[in-house]
Amino acid sequence: MQVKLNVVVGAIALLSSVAAMSQEVVVKIGHVGPTSGGIAHLGKDNELGARMAIDELNKKGVKIGGKTAKFELLAEDDAGDPKQGTAAAQKLADAKVNGVIGHLNSGTTIPASKIYFEAGIPQISPSATNPKYTRNGYKTAFRVVADDVHLGGTLGKYAVTAVKGKVIAVIDDRTAYGQGVADEFEKGVKAAGGKIAGREFTNDKATDFSAILTTLKGKKPDVIFFGGMDAVAGPMLRQMKQLGISAKFMGGDGICSSELPKLAAGTMADEQVICAEAGGVEGESKKDMEAFKSKFKEAYKLDVQVYAPYVYDAVNVMVDAMVKAGSAEPAKYLPVLAKTTGFKGVTGVISFDNKGDIKNGALTMYTYKGGNRSELAVVR
Repeated sequence: MQVKLNVVVGAIALLSSVAAMSQEVVVKIGHVGPTSGGIAHLGKDNELGARMAIDELNKKGVKIGGKTAKFELLAEDDAGDPKQGTAAAQKLADAKVNGVIGHLNSGTTIPASKIYFEAGIPQISPSATNPKYTRNGYKTAFRVVADDVHLGGTLGKYAVTAVKGKVIAVIDDRTAYGQGVADEFEKGVKAAGGKIAGREFTNDKATDFSAILTTLKGKKPDVIFFGGMDAVAGPMLRQMKQLGISAKFMGGDGICSSELPKLAAGTMADEQVICAEAGGVEGESKKDMEAFKSKFKEAYKLDVQVYAPYVYDAVNVMVDAMVKAGSAEPAKYLPVLAKTTGFKGVTGVISFDNKGDIKNGALTMYTYKGGNRSELAVVR
């Protein structure tokens, strides 16, 4: 009798387990960023933002279409390289992920977006700012930060009106991001009545800038704008110091990290660097952002670099659309995602326009004092 009883109990347990599983839906969310290479610190920051969101969603027991969702993060490394980025995108498409958060760089995000579009997979970039990303007509592409037209243009105007730059020089790293933001900066300078004294080029793997900096030194610039990332900006600042160039150094979100002072190895003068981050919070939202940063530090023993909170919000915006649609199937929740309006995240209110861009995107202007980043203003 005992054997029969054990068999019955086991069968009931098995049936209960099967029933529970039938009430569960697995949702695979991909994340892609450069977790190796010179800007790995930024890629890892983004990935941890995704992990935090996924962990919290699983603890909440979110229901989609009446079933408890079990979220899985499929993280890929694109090393900031377009070819590796498209390979990572294809891998996620083949894995039939329900959505993708990424990539970090415009240069990897733009070619990858075609793959996601062809696979019908919604993609939200937390940090790609090149305007082309949402202007290719891919209805699967979204972003939660302002683009380079806004960012570069605002910095260009700021260089003329606030910094009072008379002799302004520009350097870019020839990537989709670096060249794009530098082009918009140049337009902003000219629109504000300023002039560009010289423009030079490097690449995103370069370490020696003596030739281009020596060329610019001859023009006696009071402002040098760099379109690129902090891993290149740091050594560039060191070489500016060696050459006796004391110009203000400006850049976009790519240089605007907490790592920049370390990468510059103590060569930055207070308030020499001015940068803008594509995003920003004001008023009551500041409390939410500070709470996020504290939670992030507690969880990972690391400070937020730049975009972890935007990744976190991107994951939650995507899942919110799934919940409202009652389905994690891309074709079913994509139309709901496109109509996102008034989503309150830690980075502020998120609404998408008809191109997939964030409406009324903010910028935060920063400088550095004593090796620490200091906020100047939030601009919309």
